Parts: sequence; structure tokens; C-alpha cells
Amino acid sequence: MKIYIVGIGMDGGKTLTAEAKKAIENADVLIGAKRMTEPFAAPDKQIFESWKTDEICEFLGSCKCETAALLMSGDCGFYSGAELLKKRLPDCDTEIIAGISTPVYMCSKLGLTWQDMRFVSLHGTDSNIVRNVRRYAKCFFLLGGSVRSADLCRRLCEYGTGDVTVHIGARLAYPDECIISGTAEELAGTGCDGLCAVITVNKAPEQCVLSGIPDSGFERGNVPMTKSEIRAVIASKLGVGCNDTVWDIGCGTGSVSVECALAANDGTVFAVDRNEEASALTARNAHIFGCDNIRVISGEIPAALTGLPCPDKVFIGGAGGNIAAVIDAACAERNSPGIVVTAVTLETLNEAVRVFEERGITADVTQISAVRTRAVGRHTMFDAQNPVFIIGGTAK
Repeated sequence: MKIYIVGIGMDGGKTLTAEAKKAIENADVLIGAKRMTEPFAAPDKQIFESWKTDEICEFLGSCKCETAALLMSGDCGFYSGAELLKKRLPDCDTEIIAGISTPVYMCSKLGLTWQDMRFVSLHGTDSNIVRNVRRYAKCFFLLGGSVRSADLCRRLCEYGTGDVTVHIGARLAYPDECIISGTAEELAGTGCDGLCAVITVNKAPEQCVLSGIPDSGFERGNVPMTKSEIRAVIASKLGVGCNDTVWDIGCGTGSVSVECALAANDGTVFAVDRNEEASALTARNAHIFGCDNIRVISGEIPAALTGLPCPDKVFIGGAGGNIAAVIDAACAERNSPGIVVTAVTLETLNEAVRVFEERGITADVTQISAVRTRAVGRHTMFDAQNPVFIIGGTAK
């Protein structure tokens, strides 16, 4: 059986390529959601309405036709089901035909280039909006889940990014197409539902991933904070990746949570502390640095860890004597995260090393003593910080 996986463009009409039109005309059967197949309904065409991979594969397995066209919205290579379908149909002669995708169409309408654009789908998720907008000069957001365009604009305002330019496109290529532009603040009360996409333009994106952020950048309160020099080493030891899930146990002011969140641009940081003041401080500092990928959890260890997704990296800055419980929870389901523990007392150092050894984790111990300077009259004095032990390792 010859199967064409066809990107039908925005509307299946004026944005349909000649190659796609030919494949549809030559197909014995058309497959896709009703919105995709409806424009091509004809007496000589069999139509199977479905967008579910299992149903489509079952139908093709019993279909006696020679040629089928699977119709996909936009382009087959942009958040479509084409990749999965191709894998599920290994015995078929499958050909993918490109279409005009939503970002390409919308950028042409706005006169924007898209080679430097960041693409984000918000289907099934509502996080990392602000993080992406702050990081990249241009972002394209594909909506359609629980996040509406007005929600996105309000999120940007909430995290102090209400001055970025936002373009909202709805019903693109259809007769009632609507594209509106303004700042996030201006459009926070204006929304488009249904088929909708958003492009943001940030004239001052972040130029680097910050590490060892000056202590003065954070709100402090009465909660202990991991100092700048120590944080830089912790970040290096953890090696947080852009898609990582991170646990910050005993988050305090959230300074380590923020640095991990900046590195995990497409990931999530779960910041846990039993102190409600610490949780509140972490939430405020997350807003200051535009980290909407930080989830703050207030509760006792290990109960507060129940239900959290398995982490790729774990930082333990204060577990209240429950280091073993944290590591066991992190390593559940045969998970093997990278782990870093800090200790300012010999008792915590001994506990961490013992727990590592009992679980077969090779402990890499580093002791850091930072010294800063401070002005005293006409002189500059040295101001020693408390020594900190950093214990790192990877679970097996």
C-alpha cells in the first residue's frame, strides 16, 4: 500500500501545495480529523475520520485500497503525529509531503524572519513560558491546551515581562483570520480561543546562563542562603541539563533553585522546604528571575516528595537529618540521578558520606573556604565565610 502523509497547510485550500493536492487527488482513501478531510470530500473518495494513531493503523490494516492519504494540519514535521505514524507503518511504502506550518505562515503575515525563533508547544503543559521568553529574542507558542493567549500574557506580566511584544494569531488562513499585536500588558485582557498561536519578541533577551549570581540579587529574609561562590560550584557539580527535572531539598531562599531553573530552560525544578517563610521567599525569587519552571512545595521530608516525578539531579541543602530518605525517594524506580549535598557541620558531612557508601555511591568530597573583602575606613579587610563541604556522586 502506498501511503502519503500530507501536510495540508493552514486551511487545506489556498495554503495547499501543488504536490499535496496531487497526492490527495490520487488517493483512494483520505484519513484524518473531520476538519482535515472535510475540504476534500468527494463521491469517489472513501473517508475515515480519526486522528488517533491506533485507530488509523487498525483501519489501514483492514483496508483494501492501493493508495491512502493521511492528512495533517500545517506541516508534518511541526508537532504532528507523522513521526509516530511512520514508525507504526514500517511495512508500507510511506512518503511525507511537506506543508506550510503555522509559524511560517504567521511570520510571513507579520513580516518576521523565523530562522532565529524558539518553538514551544503548550499542549499538555503550562510552564516554561516566561523562561523561554526571557531567554530568546523570538518565541513561537503553539496553543490549544489549557493555556489561552490571555493567560500567556498575564503570566508574562506576573513575572515582570509585560513589556515584550506579543502577536496573537487565531483562525489563521480562514476567512475570519485575526492577528493582533501589542505588549503583553496591553493584551492581557484580550484573548483568542480555539486554534491560536502566539509569537513574542523580546528586544533584550538574556545573553548567558547565569551562575554564581551575586547574593544581593535575591530577597533574603531570615532564611539561610547558599552563598554565590558555593552556588557556582554546586551548579558545576550538578551539571543541570536543559530538559532536566531537579529536586532542591531545603531550598531556603531559592537561590540554588533559581540557578538550576535558569539552566533547565525546558525542565522543571521542584523546590521543597518545611519552612513556610522559605517557600514564600523561593516563590518571590522565582518571579524576580523569571523562573516559571520552579514549583514550590512546602512540607516535611520525605512526605513532601510523594508524587514528584523522578529527578535527573538532586541538591540537598537541608534535609533535617533525612538525607537517606531523600536519596531513596530520588532513586526509586531504578532512577540514577546526580546528587549533590552541602554540609556546614561534621555531623552532616559524616551522614552524607555514610549514606552514599551504604548505597554504593562513590562520594566526591570538596571543601570550600571563600574569603571576601570589606571596607573598614581607609583599609580593605578580609572577611572569611564559613567553610562548606560539597559531597557529590551519581546513584547507580
